[in-house]
Order: sequence, then structure tokens, then C-alpha cells
Amino acid sequence: MTTTTNTHLSPAFPGRAPWGTANKLRAWQEAAMGSYIEQQPQDFLAVATPGAGKTTFALTLASWLLHHHVVQQVTVVAPTEHLKKQWAEAAARIGIRLDPEYSAGPLHKSYQGVAVTYAGVGVRPMLHRNRCEQRKTLVILDEIHHAGDSRSWGEACLEAFEPATRRLALTGTPFRSDTNPIPFVTYAEGNDGIRRSSADYTYGYGSALSDGVVRPVIFLSYSGNMRWRTKAGDEIEARLGEPLTKDANSQAWRTALDPRGEWMPQVLGAADRRLTEVRRAIPDAGALVIATDQDSARAYAKLIREITGEPATVVLSDDTGASERIDEFRLGDSRWMVAVRMVSEGVDVPRLAVGVYATTISTPLFFAQAVGRFVRSRRRGETASVFLPTVPSLLTFAHEMEVERDHVLDRPKKGDDDPYAEEADLLKEAEKQQDEDTGEDEQLSWEALGSDAVFDRVMYDGAEFGMQAHPGSEEEQDYLGIPGLLEPDQVQMLLQKRQSRQIAHSRKKPDEEADLVELPAERRPVVTHQELRELRRELHGLVGAYAHQTGKPHGSIHNELRRSCGGPPTAEATPNQLRQRMAKVREWATRMK
Repeated sequence: MTTTTNTHLSPAFPGRAPWGTANKLRAWQEAAMGSYIEQQPQDFLAVATPGAGKTTFALTLASWLLHHHVVQQVTVVAPTEHLKKQWAEAAARIGIRLDPEYSAGPLHKSYQGVAVTYAGVGVRPMLHRNRCEQRKTLVILDEIHHAGDSRSWGEACLEAFEPATRRLALTGTPFRSDTNPIPFVTYAEGNDGIRRSSADYTYGYGSALSDGVVRPVIFLSYSGNMRWRTKAGDEIEARLGEPLTKDANSQAWRTALDPRGEWMPQVLGAADRRLTEVRRAIPDAGALVIATDQDSARAYAKLIREITGEPATVVLSDDTGASERIDEFRLGDSRWMVAVRMVSEGVDVPRLAVGVYATTISTPLFFAQAVGRFVRSRRRGETASVFLPTVPSLLTFAHEMEVERDHVLDRPKKGDDDPYAEEADLLKEAEKQQDEDTGEDEQLSWEALGSDAVFDRVMYDGAEFGMQAHPGSEEEQDYLGIPGLLEPDQVQMLLQKRQSRQIAHSRKKPDEEADLVELPAERRPVVTHQELRELRRELHGLVGAYAHQTGKPHGSIHNELRRSCGGPPTAEATPNQLRQRMAKVREWATRMK
């Protein structure tokens, strides 16, 4: 066989296009097709950022394999019931009929394959193995990292699809925080002795952004003061984003997301104002709140109705009408949707342009999937806006949108540089099924007493812009009013202009009137997140050494440094403030010698 797609794709696909999904293949899809046809592998792993068009690539390849009689049937394995139906609909548009209701027995001759879920394969692996043994089969494993969710699912996939003629694995987020191997994925050992997943073709967010395939994402972060009562009856007040213990950080975060406080109504109000601005250029633009649980989702929907006067579409995973509601929202022009986990991955609602991350799930996997709901571009110039609580792990993920990661099978040795080490337990917990009872609420029992929101900063393309400001202020509105249609370089230029204007405006006001919470304007320059992260890491190392020397808790030392040097919490400090604190802790350590 030759190695180009031009001579191999059927004339039935004019312009090499899968009907109903795209006018023509994108450059990365054509390149991936060429790579596949040249290699003709049994297994092929394609990693493409959410919104890039993995479905189009997979169905085009399926058409080619069917047309050339390499395979006789197709099996698509998807994470959810909704997604398997979505796959069947997309396949039907290009002439491949998949049965999304298949459960057992012979397949009707009008179908060329089936669409099933990983859970369904887990229940009856031998059924699917027999199908693969009877006819040459292409298996498309959508978001294949789900096959690593549990040993039973992974083993079932191995058993069911080991005899398949061809296997195409797809994912936008191959990295997981556990070390369960993913079936049919190749792992290569690096020079450090750690095995990582090896993709056959990768198309990352950075490349997709350069090509105009996905939208640039503007992250708007909100901090604020949180008050809660612990199980022991102690009342605690802390600022969201401050260095806290794991339990205190969890309770502060959950307090912010409590719908009875002020933080959520204020952030939802800001997000709705942003949506109004975006809809000036994109009239059907929609917004999505990703909630932690069903009670919160319903409460957020009630808040949205109070704020906007319009009802929000509520999508709950155990609701039999969830798929229909998603489709209705996708095809309509209403403003808001609230969901728990149903739309965190794979569900295609291209008009979503504004998001509120109102969940305590903090794994890089889930975060990337969630943000992926907003990056699908329909026309050049569209931007996406995602509202976040000021939580260090989320800010790190936001700044590292363009970092391509692989699934790691081996943990770094103790003492190695592992940016996720501090939250390893949280990551493990967060990737459990979100509806299972883990007993965490009993262990971390708390009662939210009050919260307020403070506009903190804007993050875009590795840089931070803006200063803290009160909700509803002119300073906040400057950033909420950014046009919804901009090229990536225009976003950067406009953010720089808005920040310069905010600094100039704040300098004209007396200190007591300035709409800033803690940071003087001249001490909030634009810096890259990488620089800040290195300075914070160095400071934490010095604090750790001093804590070992003195026996004082880390948090106590950070508070002493803040009292001595001034300024905000470490997570919000400028480079100069971090350097001042490093000099101060060195001075303290020297005095003790």
C-alpha cells in the first residue's frame, strides 16, 4: 500500500471529508491518517486535545478500513451512555451504522457495528471477544484512560478485544494519577527509569491553538475570606489560596462553593456579566457550571435564576432524561447549564464559551477534561472564559494548559521532583467514582458560616494580569468586558492594556478608597507562572529547612514571614515579595547558628 491518504480514501468521501462532521480534514487529522496508513499497526494511540476532532479522525479511519476490507465491522467503546449514542449519530452521518442499544445476540444485518460503554464490556467481555473472533473488527476505544479506572475494566477490555484485527485508542488526557496500566497502550522507559505512555500521534493544545482549531482560554480567578466551623466546634477564618493544611484547604474550598454563602452568587454574577459580553459577538454562546454534587447543582440553578431571571438547564447523571436535555441545550440558545459529571468529558456542546469550575475535584485529568468543554472553536477569534477559585493546584493546571503529559506507570522515587506529590492522596481520592460514599464527609465534617468573593487575577498564556478588586467594581468589569472575538495575540495585548489602566487608576485614588484588597498596584507586575512557581518552590524549601531546625509548623512560619515582610499569602505574592521572605527566613536561620 502507498503511504498517502490521497490515493487511499474512497472517492465517496469528496475532499477527504467525513460527512456531517467537517468540510475537510484538518492538517493534524490528515497527518495522523498518513502515519496510520504508512504503519498499518494493530494498535494505534492518538492523543489529541479536547475539541480538536478526534471523532472525525476516528470515523474517517474507520471508513478507510471498511472500504479497503481491512475490517468488516466496527466496535466503539465510550465512557458513558450519552457518548455511545453520540458516536452512533456521528457515524450515521458518514454512512456507518452502529447500534447503540446492542446488548447480546446476533447483530441486525443493517448495522456495521456497535457502540457500547466500558461498563458494558466489563459485564460481558466474552460476548465482545466472540464478535471479534467471528469477524475482522476495528475497535475504537474512546478516552481509553477510562480502561484504567479499575482493574476489572482493564482486564475486561484485554479479554474482549485481544483478538481484534485493529485497535484505535483515543484520548485527550492520557495522564492519570494512579498507576493502573491502560490496555493496548505502549509504555517506554525513560532515562530516569520511569515508564510513560507512548503515543503514535500527538496533537496538543498549544499546536491546536496555533492552528486556530481551539479557542484561547482566559482564566479568571476569585479569592476571598472564608469562615467555617470544624467538627470540634472551632470557628476558623482563612483566605482562599493561603498556605493551609490539606483538611483546612479542603474546608475553605468547600466553604467557597457553598451556595448559601456570598462567594458563589458573586462569581456566578460575574460569569453571567462575562457571558453577556461574549454574546455580543457570539449570540448563542452558553455557559456551564460544573458542580460537585446534585444538591449543589440544583442550588446553583436556583441562584442563576435569581441572578438572570432565566431558568438554567440542570443535568444530573442518574436522570434518565439527561442526554435529551444536553441535546436540547446544544441545539438551543439558552444561557446556562448546570451539571455534575455528565458533561465533564466528550460531550460536544460547541457553543459553550463561559465556564464556572465549582467542584472540589482537583486532578489534572478532570481539570483538562472540564476545560475541554469550552475550547472547541466554531470560527476563528472565539475565546473561552473559565472562572476558578484561587486554589494553588487549579492555578497550576490553568497555567500548564499547553503542557503535554503522558501516563506514568512508576512513581518517582522519594525526594524526586514531583509537582503533584503534595496532593497525591487528594488525586487518588478524586478519581474514584464521584457518586460513591467514601466517608470523607464524616472525616472532614464542617459547617460553612460565610464567604465573600474577591476578583483576584486573570491568567492567560502563562502570564498573570490584574490586581485584586471587589466584585462589581470598574476594575473587575474591565476584565469581564473583554470582547468575545479576539485573536490570541490580541487577547494578550488587551489584557496588558487593561492592567496598565487599572494600575494608573488605582494610583490616583487615596489608599483608603482604592478598590484593592492587599496588593499595591506597582507591586503586581506581569510575570510568568514558571518564574513564580520556582520562587514559591524555593521559599517552601527554605521554610521546610527552618521548620526542621526550629520544630515550628510550616504554616506558622509562613504567617510569621507575612507579618514581618507584609503582603498577601504566598500563593498570591509577587516575585519581589517572595524574595524578601526568602531573605528573611535565611536571616532567621543564620541567627540560630
